[in-house]
Amino acid sequence: MGVRLAKDEVRVSVVVLAHGKGLPLPAYQSDQAAGLDLLAALGAKETVVIQPGARALIPTGLSLELPVGFEGQVRPRSGLALKHGVTVLNSPGTIDSDYRGEVKIILANLGDSPFPVRRGERIAQLVVAPVTRVALRKARSIGATERGQGGFGSTRVGKPPIRTAKAKTRKNTSKSYS
Repeated sequence: MGVRLAKDEVRVSVVVLAHGKGLPLPAYQSDQAAGLDLLAALGAKETVVIQPGARALIPTGLSLELPVGFEGQVRPRSGLALKHGVTVLNSPGTIDSDYRGEVKIILANLGDSPFPVRRGERIAQLVVAPVTRVALRKARSIGATERGQGGFGSTRVGKPPIRTAKAKTRKNTSKSYS
């Protein structure tokens, strides 16, 4: 299976650091995957064991040159989260286009068992996305909405559900004779 990339793909330069040599570059695992899998660049015989409730900084052995106007979003892998309770702690982590250091992943173990991380394991995903920069302007007030200042679980609390009009269906009154 060859991964097909769009004509307008974004080119990202990657430097493989000494401890990342020998590992494959991050790759999409399917033709329509949004994220590239990032690998742990630990020593060949090194294992980092993340205890339940603990976190660890895992190197990828990569430095990226993201184009201006883009960011790298570091996200958890759903399989690790479901099977082991392991997630990216500051998810999504942001890699700014002007950052040139090594990409490292903060993994947290929210599971019940120690989680070992070894060289070459897929530990997170990288999604490269455009960034919209905004120009803030001071205002004396902002527009009102039905939600208003309610936040953190307040949406629709104590209010009847919003009902949408259902399309009327017409009954078929014609008879079929076979």
